[in-house]
Amino acid sequence: MAEILILGAGGFGTALAIMCAQNGHDVTLYSPFQQEIETLSAAREHKKLLPGVKIPETVRMVWELPQTVGAPLVIVATPSFAVRGVCASIKGRVGRDTVVTCVSKGFETGTLKTLSQVICEELPENSVVILSGPSHAEEVARGVPTTVVAASRSRAAAEFVQDTLMNPTLRIYVNDDVTGVELGGALKNVIALAAGTADGLGLGDNSKAALMTRGITEIARLGVAMGASTETFAGLSGIGDLIVTCTSMHSRNRRAGILIGQGKTAQEAIDEVGMTVEGYTAAKCAWELAQRAGVEMPIIREVYAVLYEGKRSDAAIRDLMGRPKRHESEVIWLLSR
Repeated sequence: MAEILILGAGGFGTALAIMCAQNGHDVTLYSPFQQEIETLSAAREHKKLLPGVKIPETVRMVWELPQTVGAPLVIVATPSFAVRGVCASIKGRVGRDTVVTCVSKGFETGTLKTLSQVICEELPENSVVILSGPSHAEEVARGVPTTVVAASRSRAAAEFVQDTLMNPTLRIYVNDDVTGVELGGALKNVIALAAGTADGLGLGDNSKAALMTRGITEIARLGVAMGASTETFAGLSGIGDLIVTCTSMHSRNRRAGILIGQGKTAQEAIDEVGMTVEGYTAAKCAWELAQRAGVEMPIIREVYAVLYEGKRSDAAIRDLMGRPKRHESEVIWLLSR
């Protein structure tokens, strides 16, 4: 049994709290919003995001952090925009031996930093682990068999997370390609927006398969340019996470894409989904990173144009289909030279 502090009481943070408590861990779930904690405490259920799944009575829920955080494992489960702030809030409260694990996916807007970079800046003395892969909160909370990757520059930290969290319904692999795992987790949300848009336009399985396949190629292209391993994008945090996010109605990114394909603006779609749509901000960051790295990412470019420049979805599809001819393996061959 381990003591675990989970920062963020949204769907995934709550799902992890449920899973960890059911597996015998001593769990504290934190949100800075008093009303949210009081509602969850009274209902013992996240009625909006995880209806019908009870939060064990052993899970403590707090809106104030203790002056000293003794938990050897802290899990960051906030939206990407809140990662720096929540890590700053525990600065000076956690010991050097505490492992900080991030399940959030995205970038810091403006700086274009990955979330591990943000955490390392705020908590430079702590080992950081990125936990990512095909893992909808709705299924993790219900104990549906799920497999993810724990990536860290510290093998010991990654194995600590593996040893602590792995259970009969959660299988964890370790990986040292932090950049690749983070990029796969962040950028699949952008491709999921594109896949959802194709669904909203009434296209078909052929179109979605093409977007997913060429999408993972673009993600890997940027990843390699940023120092990641090509192999990572063929794994759970790459194609695995892409598949689940592009095909499931659990995916808020896909749902937002469907609404955009049906004619709603990006903001209207996000408002209707009613939750954070990480692919929206990730698309802008990805496009800026691609320009910075000099990497060609046509799908990302078209998603950016639809979200931020008012381009029609059907025009974006038409322009993707009308691109110049090329060999399918050309980019892979160039990168391997």
